[in-house]
Amino acid sequence: MMSRQSARKTNAPDFRRTVLGGLAALSVIGTAVPAAAQDNAETRIRKLEAEIRALQRKVFPGADGRYFEPEITGTPAQPTGVAAPSTTAVTDILARLDAMEGSLQRLTAMNEENGNELRELGTRLAALEVTSRANVQAATAGPTPAGTPAADANLAAMSGGASASAATIGSATPAARPPVPSPAPVAAPSAERLAAVQAIAKPQTDDPGDDEYSYGYRLWDAGFFPEAQQQLNLFVEKYPNHSRVTYGRNLLGRAYLDDGKPREAAPWFLRNYQADKQAARAPDSLLYLARAMIAIEDTERACIALAEFSDTYPAIAAGRLSGDYQNSLARVNCD
Repeated sequence: MMSRQSARKTNAPDFRRTVLGGLAALSVIGTAVPAAAQDNAETRIRKLEAEIRALQRKVFPGADGRYFEPEITGTPAQPTGVAAPSTTAVTDILARLDAMEGSLQRLTAMNEENGNELRELGTRLAALEVTSRANVQAATAGPTPAGTPAADANLAAMSGGASASAATIGSATPAARPPVPSPAPVAAPSAERLAAVQAIAKPQTDDPGDDEYSYGYRLWDAGFFPEAQQQLNLFVEKYPNHSRVTYGRNLLGRAYLDDGKPREAAPWFLRNYQADKQAARAPDSLLYLARAMIAIEDTERACIALAEFSDTYPAIAAGRLSGDYQNSLARVNCD
């Protein structure tokens, strides 16, 4: 009996130490598990927040190269006068998750709206292309030169459909070369006219290209417009890179216009203006394109050409060609 009591006294401290050690271990485990779970949740939330920021930078780029900050604010702000409730790690995580869900919903809605707008724009562009092609087909059925592409509708509008294939007025890209209009049939000249034309001498110098142009100019200056048209057509086709070609195309348009053929004149004025807008007779051709539109009583397109002339060549409009420009303005009512 005494030995059992003695054993109990001897083992009591060891037993207490064992129990206390087990409780301490359970305490450590009880705190370590939530901490590990919290760290894992925190890592996942940070990853989600990073993905949302990347999506926001894609959907909401700033005009100055900066980006909108994510709308993730964590714990919602409390109303004035109301004490903020005590928060824990769990409530903070839930609040942040709610904020991220709201941001994702807004981004998704904005992305869908942008997609719808892009689809609508594509539909409208396709409709415009169809309309432009129909207008070109209608124009080619008439007496005007064919070949105007859909992208050149604005330029064709300026020349009233009289222009052949050309780029939009104001574009830096040179115009595609239009087909040369076929000279209109000319009645057999009288003996007197033949003698008068033969009396105009053709220059003979060491520059045959300049001779061809000068002879066309002499015919035009003498009032022999059909003969001048044929001669200047020959010059621009035979010497397309001659220094006088800008003069030749412009004068060819003048020969048609002075002969009462504004629709035949318009393509040459337009072609000369677009070939090189800095050429010596490019301003003249643009101004005479407006006069050709006035001659066919197309006020709207005449005003477009006059506005282009004043915008592109303000110094010339106020200087060398001011008289012709003011005269053309006086003949139309441009709003």
